[in-house]
Amino acid sequence: MKNLLLFVFLICSGIIHAQKVRKYSNEFLNIGVDAAAMGMANSVVASTDNVNAAYWNPAGLIHLDTKQLSLMHASYFANIAQYDYVAFAMPIDEKSAVGLSLIRFGVDDIMNTTELIDQNGNIDYDKISLFSTADYAFTASYSRALPIEGLSLGVNAKVIRRVIGKFANSWGFGFDLGVQYQTASGWKLGAMARDITTTYNMWTINKKEFEKISNAIPGQNSELPETTEITMPKLQLGAARKFNFNEDFSVLTAMGINLEFAETQAIISTKGFSVNPTLGLEFAYTDMVFVRGGVGNFQNTTQLDGTEKIGFQPNIGIGFQYRGVQIDYALTDIGDQSVALYSNIFSLKLNLDIFSR
Repeated sequence: MKNLLLFVFLICSGIIHAQKVRKYSNEFLNIGVDAAAMGMANSVVASTDNVNAAYWNPAGLIHLDTKQLSLMHASYFANIAQYDYVAFAMPIDEKSAVGLSLIRFGVDDIMNTTELIDQNGNIDYDKISLFSTADYAFTASYSRALPIEGLSLGVNAKVIRRVIGKFANSWGFGFDLGVQYQTASGWKLGAMARDITTTYNMWTINKKEFEKISNAIPGQNSELPETTEITMPKLQLGAARKFNFNEDFSVLTAMGINLEFAETQAIISTKGFSVNPTLGLEFAYTDMVFVRGGVGNFQNTTQLDGTEKIGFQPNIGIGFQYRGVQIDYALTDIGDQSVALYSNIFSLKLNLDIFSR
C-alpha cells in the first residue's frame, strides 16, 4: 500500500521547480503516432504526406488531396496504460491545408490509499478510492506551399492538459515548426522543430490532498512542489526516397536524426546536445500491401554488473490499403533489445471521400 502512496507522491513531487528546465517533460508527446510510422522506427519526418503529418511534420499536410481521418490505439505496461490518438486533416486549396488532432495517454483506476489508515492506526478499506492520471494534447496544424517548387512549411499550435486525479493538474501551451522539400530527383528532405518556443506547463496543486500524501509517507518532505514545467526544443531531421523496381514493387527508404539539446543516454551525447539516429524501410506491392521495418532508440544503458551496453529498438509492421481505407499494425521493440517495453500498435486511416461516392 505504501508503494502506491509513494507512486502518487513521486508524481506530484516530480513537477518541475519554477523556471528550471526538466530533461524529460511531456514525454508522452515523444512516443509517436500511426502504426505505419512506428513500424519504420518513426523515420518519417521527410516522407509523411497524409493526415498523420499533423504530428510528424505539419509541412506534409500540403500533399493531401482529400479529407482524411486517422485513429490509433496502443496499450503499454501490460495494458495498464492506454494510448489513443485521433486526427482529421483536409486541404483548403492547392497551396494550403489544415489539421486537428488529439492524443491521450492515461492510466485509469489507480487505487488511492491515502486515507486507508487513520491517525489511530485503524484500517478502513471503505476509504479506498480510485483515480486516473491522464495526459492530453490538442493540436491545430496549418501547412502552406512556398513559392519555391517542392518546398512547404507547417506549424502546430498545441494545448496540453495533464491531470493527476484530484491531486494536481496543469495546462500547457507550445508551438512546433516543420519544413519539407522534395527535389526534382525524388529525394525528400524534412525538418521538425518541436516546442520551438519552449512549452510551458502551469500546474495547480491541491494542497489538501498533497498533505494527505505527505502525512501518509513518514519522513517525506511536505513542501509543495513548484508549479512551472518547461519543455525545451527538440529538432528532428530526415531524408527519404522511394525506389520503384517495376509497376508493382517499390521500396521507401528513410532515415532520421533526433537532436536534443541536453545530455541524455543517446548513443551520441555531450553536455550540450544528444543525437539519436533512426532508419526505416517500407516495401510496397501495388501500393496496396506494405511490409515495414525500422530501428532506432539507440541508448547507452548500464547493466546490473556495471558494464555499458548499447540498446536499440527494432520495429516491424504490415499494412493494407484498399479504396481509401488503410489498416496498419506495428510491433515495437522486437526481442526487448532496448529499455523500452514492446507494444502492439493498431491504426486506421480513412479517405473520407469514400462516403460521398
